[in-house]
Amino acid sequence: MENDQPLKSLGRRLAAAALALALAGGMAGQKQSKKQLKDQRQNVRTEMKKTRRQLDETTRTARLSAERLKELTRQVSEHRQMIDGLNRDLAAIDRRIATANADLRRLEKRLGERKQQYAHLVCTLYERCTAHNKWIFLLSSDNFARFIRRLRYLHEYASWQKQQALAIVDRQKEIDEKRAALAAVRGEKADLLEVRATELSRLKDAETEQRTGVRRLEARQTDLTRDLARQQQQAEALDRRIEQLATEEMAAAARAKNAEQTARKNRRKPDAPARQDRKLSDDFAANRGRLPFPLDGRYKVVESFGRHRHKRWTYVRTTNNGIDIRTSKGTDARAVYTGTVTRVFVLPGYNYNVIIRHGRYLTVYGNLGRVYVKVGDRVATRQSIGRIYSDVENRDETVLHFQLWREKRKLNPLVWLD
Repeated sequence: MENDQPLKSLGRRLAAAALALALAGGMAGQKQSKKQLKDQRQNVRTEMKKTRRQLDETTRTARLSAERLKELTRQVSEHRQMIDGLNRDLAAIDRRIATANADLRRLEKRLGERKQQYAHLVCTLYERCTAHNKWIFLLSSDNFARFIRRLRYLHEYASWQKQQALAIVDRQKEIDEKRAALAAVRGEKADLLEVRATELSRLKDAETEQRTGVRRLEARQTDLTRDLARQQQQAEALDRRIEQLATEEMAAAARAKNAEQTARKNRRKPDAPARQDRKLSDDFAANRGRLPFPLDGRYKVVESFGRHRHKRWTYVRTTNNGIDIRTSKGTDARAVYTGTVTRVFVLPGYNYNVIIRHGRYLTVYGNLGRVYVKVGDRVATRQSIGRIYSDVENRDETVLHFQLWREKRKLNPLVWLD
């Protein structure tokens, strides 16, 4: 939940700045202006909340699409590797087929030459092996032993030629079978390559489609972010205007107080309440760094005091006039020091707010769902003043906004809290 605060905190900045309106009493001539500013602020808060929902949804959708695109890219890469492997196998097979074809051509050439030689010998033997020539070849022998050798020679030579012819034919048949087998393997590989190429084409189409969708979503996200920045500028402009009105009211109140004090001084010594306020202020200041946190139980400061860079959109800078403290549902806000309740009011979109005066110091407790005190009540240190609001639309998120002022100067609460 720590990362769900960005836009909600922007809205709180609008409301927090408006708390300054209640710090020093009202001026009748500015009531209508403040009402209009509050209405404008609420409209901006509503638009920013809507923009945040749209932006979060668009961001989630873009992230899912980007993950899907990454998965598709990984699949395409794997299929490309597979196809590269098939191409290497095909190249090896092509080399084997080329070698086999070269061997076959060489054997066929030798076979042709041997066939010619065989045909020539057959013809020669045929001529010699006629009854007349055969007997002449045999009977021309010097002796009977030579006669037998010549007869055996004729039979063996004829048999050898037949064997050679059969061997060449068998070799040719073997090579033909090998070439057919290689051609079949090459055909299978080619078919597989075609299938993979088709699948790769489909994956590329899907990748292109996904990339187009992501670009469209990113463009939408850019538009929403631009709208958010514009709304932030409007919110800051409202903050400046509200603080200007608050400063004017405080200055008027201070002038009235000075006039009253001057009149009293002319008549008599400062009254007891004035002395008490000074003492309370001095006591409050003496507890700097030791004030209890404005709530019980577990908590986490989710946004600190002052101007800082936005957690999600680094180009956006926000200003917090106090601190935002996240806690659990059902937690009460409590006074950090003894004082008097001077304001209890409802801020549109920001629920109940309580201001407690501690002499010249003021503490502000914002975003309360229920209030236990009323204007004029005297409260003690650690006394519960109201139940912190839980946002049911945001998983019961419970955040207290706390501010600390010294007259009209904003102070960093974390410096004063223990």
